[in-house]
Amino acid sequence: MTHGMRTDTHSPHLGGDRDWRDTATRYALVPLRLFLGITFIYAGLDKLTDSAFMKDSGAGSIGDMMRGVRDSSALPALVDMALESPVAFGYAIALGELAVGIGTLLGLLTRLAALGGALISLSLWLTVSWAADPYYYGNDLPYLMAWTPLLLAGAPLLSVDAALRARRRQRTGEYR
Repeated sequence: MTHGMRTDTHSPHLGGDRDWRDTATRYALVPLRLFLGITFIYAGLDKLTDSAFMKDSGAGSIGDMMRGVRDSSALPALVDMALESPVAFGYAIALGELAVGIGTLLGLLTRLAALGGALISLSLWLTVSWAADPYYYGNDLPYLMAWTPLLLAGAPLLSVDAALRARRRQRTGEYR
């Protein structure tokens, strides 16, 4: 046995002792959830309320934007598929962003919402922002990476998922 010096970095929580680092660790995903949830809700509402965006053609339209990125995207076939019905694609993206944002903000089916957010970000990165040079100027890749922690961990605190999990545990008598 060595001196009484601690070598671990976190307290074991057995007696309920928690320092600020433990609390910060527990709540670390909350700011990310707030940012991504609010941002995706805003992005969805912005698209739904922009009359120029939800058009086949014209300045600021989803159709013109998709035609503009078609030849520089990593997956031109995906852009071609969207161009078959650009307005429907625009609504799908906007409603998807809205659903993902609400789910993330509330912490409702958080992993599923994070998967949806990651897929939206991936599809936008491979199409709209693929040509950004250097690559880190494109904003969709960082969003894709930001969804990863929520996809892995879900929303363990301050969420509908956590409340439902606690309710299930209470009902079954499971303690943890």
